[in-house]
Amino acid sequence: MDAAIVSQELILIVEDQPLNRKLVRDVLQSKGYRTLESATAEEGLTLARKHLPALVLMDIQLPGMNGIEALKQLRADPLTRAIPVIAVTASAMQENRQEILSAGFDGYQPKPINVKVFLQAVRETLDGPKGPPLDSNVPVQSP
Repeated sequence: MDAAIVSQELILIVEDQPLNRKLVRDVLQSKGYRTLESATAEEGLTLARKHLPALVLMDIQLPGMNGIEALKQLRADPLTRAIPVIAVTASAMQENRQEILSAGFDGYQPKPINVKVFLQAVRETLDGPKGPPLDSNVPVQSP
């Protein structure tokens, strides 16, 4: 088995539209990710607490609790607060994007998804920040 393809990281998809859920699931599984799925934020919260996924992909417009409220609950729980959460939403207006990122999401992907950009965002989020943190007290050396 090709280790470069099989990552085995678990990703929770919280999306109420079955076709959108299937697309995201199929794209992720084709790259070796394991997935869990939920059609509601409430069920997604339960799954996140039980399985502690490496990443949550959260729709914003959900029946019942919306994705922003679900994120607040994830962040308030010591078990789930460190799990990165990317908003995947049709709310693509610039003001919506700013509101979503200001709510504390780790990323934002508009629908319909661009598969290449989507997978890059997932990988970058799972990999975390690159390099040492910038420190304004450390002089930068130029070549």
